[in-house]
Amino acid sequence: MAPPAGPVRAPEADGTAGVRIRAARKEAGLTQQGLSAAVQVSRQTIIAMETGDYAPSVYLAIKVARALNASVEDLWAADPAAEQ
Repeated sequence: MAPPAGPVRAPEADGTAGVRIRAARKEAGLTQQGLSAAVQVSRQTIIAMETGDYAPSVYLAIKVARALNASVEDLWAADPAAEQ
């Protein structure tokens, strides 16, 4: 059985991780291009993460979190306040 075609959707439909990623990126003073260069992916990948159309690998999530001076949990936890 082949996997479904199309983008890999992040598990949350409301895009809250994407909102947190975008906010952290802006707070860090990075453009989408700047973040993509820092983590060595395309700008389109950053856009897809911010819109919730792409769930990154653990490795990429760690790279993004480090580039944004945040933790993976801060960016992708279902409820960051509950994690503390």
